[in-house]
Amino acid sequence: MKDTVSVVIFEGGEPASEIERVLVSVRHAVLLDNISKMNQVEDIGKIYLLTNYTWLAGEAAAMGVHLWKSEEPAREFHFGQVLRDLVDREKLDHIFYMGGASIPFVTVQELQEICSLLLGSRAMIYSNNAQSADIVAFTPGSLLHRIEPPRMDNVLAIALRDGTGVEHRLFRSTSGFLFDLDAPADLLVLAGSPFVGPRTSQRLRNLRLDLSRMERAKAVLRGDYEEVLLLGRVGAPVIAHINHNLKVRLRIFSEERGMKALEREEKGQGVSMMGYFFEQVGPVKFVETMEKVAHCAFLDTRVLMAHLKLKLSPQQRYLCDLGRWEEMDDTPFKEFTRAAVEARIPIILGGHSLVLGGLWALVDEIGPTH
Repeated sequence: MKDTVSVVIFEGGEPASEIERVLVSVRHAVLLDNISKMNQVEDIGKIYLLTNYTWLAGEAAAMGVHLWKSEEPAREFHFGQVLRDLVDREKLDHIFYMGGASIPFVTVQELQEICSLLLGSRAMIYSNNAQSADIVAFTPGSLLHRIEPPRMDNVLAIALRDGTGVEHRLFRSTSGFLFDLDAPADLLVLAGSPFVGPRTSQRLRNLRLDLSRMERAKAVLRGDYEEVLLLGRVGAPVIAHINHNLKVRLRIFSEERGMKALEREEKGQGVSMMGYFFEQVGPVKFVETMEKVAHCAFLDTRVLMAHLKLKLSPQQRYLCDLGRWEEMDDTPFKEFTRAAVEARIPIILGGHSLVLGGLWALVDEIGPTH
């Protein structure tokens, strides 16, 4: 029997607010679009989905997906233990794992590329990020028995690499492999893109998102030697991609890469030079300073939040991303969000995906300006 790649998808959660439910609805549209692409790849065998969303399970099953129900005792969900149980019970060998809303821009050709890499390897680990990966492909499945099962999926690649000694390689840097739908700022990237799938496109049209700040930021990116400010977990590949394709001058302060995967955020160890500056001058002056040095800015606000030890709920973080400061609780970030929205320059607020795959996708959408 021909070897095939098994796709394993985990998509769960309990959205507690309207804005979280909106994000989940788009995540599910992305996942169904991706399943349609996977069904076109000959080297993909079974697709397994573990989810607590009944509607999504029904739609996926109708597309030939195998629904998986964990037999772990009812307690706090443990990602690594559930994944290992699935791999063992189904005797999986070539495994491509992804979160439900990962890689919305992935192409059929890129999915085939993942399969070719896995099927051409005896023992190998692939991921889309060196530290905090959204997608991980590995073979053989028995590697999971050589590590302590990780609690979170974005630690899986590091755990496999460090615990097994097997070679770890990165997928090519493309918007298909790098962009992940993680926060509302990512909706703004998706909504303006011509590269989304049909279900996702329809869902985004129904949301009628305010894209004005993003459109102003794109205009800056299209310009000649405009100043663009990047703050947060900004990686070298996206910097190179911008420099290769756009005529902009970058001002970058990259901090706390791997913050989540290395549990620095969870342990309260996140620290930021820009965070200290924020504390010294306050949120309004912080924004006014950005206005003086840049024509637009993209901020990974989670680094600032970690530095300030702000344990904001998903709803509060997402309201910040969309600039809906009136609905936020009274924290320094409410004042900061208002100042960012009312700034003379477009300031886009989001998480890690914004300053990695999000920026990459915006560059691809704009195309070379040299």
